[in-house]
Formats: sequence, structure tokens, C-alpha cells
Amino acid sequence: MGTRSKKKKRNKIILVVVELLVIVALIAGLYVYKLMSEVETPTITKEEEEQAQQSIELSSETAEVLESYTNIALFGLDNRTTGNYDGGNSDCIMIASINNDTKEVKLVSVYRDTFLNVKEDTYNKINSAYSYGGPSNAIAALNKNLNLDIEDYVAVDFGAVVEAVDLLGGIELTFTDQEAQIMNDNYIEEINEVTGHNTDLLPGGGTYQADGVYALAYCRIRYTAGDDFKRTERQRTVLTQMIEKAKGSSIATVTEMIESMMGDIKTSYSSKEMLALASKVMDYELAGTHGWPFELCTGSYGSKGSIVVPTDLETNVEELHEYLFEEKTEVSNTVQGISDYIINYTGCTADVATRKDNPLTGDDNTSTTDTGYVVDAEAKENEKAE
Repeated sequence: MGTRSKKKKRNKIILVVVELLVIVALIAGLYVYKLMSEVETPTITKEEEEQAQQSIELSSETAEVLESYTNIALFGLDNRTTGNYDGGNSDCIMIASINNDTKEVKLVSVYRDTFLNVKEDTYNKINSAYSYGGPSNAIAALNKNLNLDIEDYVAVDFGAVVEAVDLLGGIELTFTDQEAQIMNDNYIEEINEVTGHNTDLLPGGGTYQADGVYALAYCRIRYTAGDDFKRTERQRTVLTQMIEKAKGSSIATVTEMIESMMGDIKTSYSSKEMLALASKVMDYELAGTHGWPFELCTGSYGSKGSIVVPTDLETNVEELHEYLFEEKTEVSNTVQGISDYIINYTGCTADVATRKDNPLTGDDNTSTTDTGYVVDAEAKENEKAE
């Protein structure tokens, strides 16, 4: 057979392989689309839609900067029953900011006890915003306090996290002896009961290929050195490990994970919108994760309990925008007003921050043994319920 004939045959084989890959991709796309249609999407009332829109108060310059980004709210609910997304506190609050041009993603955890405006004239811990009016109110609170343009969200419960980690074949996590003991005493059996799993208690600290129950229990640890600051770090560690594991998994694994999680998430996205995001997942790169506020005070304030106070809010919002969008933006009058209220209520100004953890400057006087976080006896007693 001549060289030309061999080349022609080889090209034909390559063409057939490419055609097969295209067909497989199309089938996979249609299958994922079918699965996405099963995700529970909320019925947004006109009032809720107006609430979300009214909460976005951006100057023309800030709006122009944010046009290059997609900002999504991620809520982890602490409801003890699966499939309940209409109420309850949001145990985990994250903002995923996607650079539409570079596909870089930054994740910011908003500390759940941060003292902010949660609804109208009500000030409380930001995790209560979800309980005051579900996801629409929680989004409105984030927009109003942080001067953002969030319109979409994804809410997950216990079942979604456990199933996703299990389908990925587990993720590598390292637990201290103290963390292992707290997971055994407070979380593993409860998560087993809620999700129908039967994971054994941990024999002690060490590095494990953690299943979903261990991963979720690890995410929920709060009252150790570092308090809630350390807990949000654990949550970002788990999510980072999951992202990296998913990117290295097969299409079949990712598809199975999507199918299994359908009943355990609620989102504002339509099927087509979810499919558009999912189709680009392999292009995304996690560019950074951090906790917010960057500078803060902590203390116990009467009926509000132990709270995290941004010092001050206006400064922290300016720094948040610079971290996420790599440009300084102008904060709204609303943010300035909320900042003034928080200062008057708590007496905490930017000059008296007791904890600094700023990714922009590298300032870090944080400590895992002395955070200044006031945790009263009753709060410790309620560890199991939180």
C-alpha cells in the first residue's frame, strides 16, 4: 500500500474517532440537560424579584467593573431534614466570583456570625438572613451589605455534600486528635441518621480518604481553636479538594454525581443556565479562597450573643471588591449607613480591630489559640445543635 493510501486511511480513522467523540459529547450534553431539568428551581414572586433588584445599588463605575464577573451565592443549610430549602439558618455562606474572561474563580466565606443588616431595619448575625425570608432575602442582604450584584444562588443540604464526596471516591483530609474526637462526639452519628449512612466513628486523628460523612462532620466543627474562622477554613478546604477531584474525574463520574445530587440542591438557575455553567467547569481555575471580614472585632453583645464585627464595614467592603475584582470601587450610601450603625452599636472602629487577615496586604495577626472570640457557656452547650 502506498504512502498516500496509508495517509488517507489514517485520516479517515481519525475522522471517525472525532465523529464518535462529538456524538458522545452530544449524548452526554443531552443527558446532563435532562438531569438539570430535575433540579428544584424556586418559584420567584414579583415581590421577591423586586427585592433582589432593589438590593443592588451600584455606582456606574462599580457596575462597569462587575460586568466582567459572575457572582453566585452558595448556601449550606443546617436543617436536620434533607430537601428543606425555604427556611433555617445558613450554616455556610460563600460567594463564588467567576472572572468571565479568565475563568478564574475566587471563593469568599462570609463568617456566619458577622453582624450586618439582615432585613429592613433588623441587624443580626448574617446567617439568620436566610431564616428571615429564604434565599431571596439572604441574597438581598449580601448585596445590600457588600455592595454586590448577586442574582443567583445554589443551596445545598446535608445530603448533597455527603453524596457528592462519596461519588468522587472520597477526598484526602487530615484531622487532629481533637477534631476527630469532636466529630465522633457531635456529628458523625447525627449525619448518619439524617442521610441514612452507616459510617464508623474515627479511631483518632490522622490523614484519611474521607467519605462524605467525615467531610461534612469536618466542615461543621466550630468550637476549637480558631472558632468559626477555622470552621470556614475547613469548609473551603473541603470544597477545594472536591473541585480538584472533580476536575480529574471521568465524565461518567461527574454525570453520576449530578444525577445523584438532583434532589439535594435548590437553585435559581434554569436547566439551560446550569448546563452552560457545567459545560465550562473544566476551564475554571480556583484562584484563591479567603474568609471575610478581613479586619474585625469580636465580642458578646446582649441578646445578639457572640458576634463578629467588621471594623469597619465600609473599609472591609472596599477591600473585598479589590480582592475579588482587582480594582477599587466606590461603596454605596447604603453600605456607609450600615457601617455607621454598626460602629455606633458596637463601638468598634477600624482602629481597634483585634483580628487582621488581609489577602491584599499579607497582614495576618490571626491566631488559632487567641482570637478574642467570646464563646459563652451556653454556646458551647449548643455545639451539637449548631
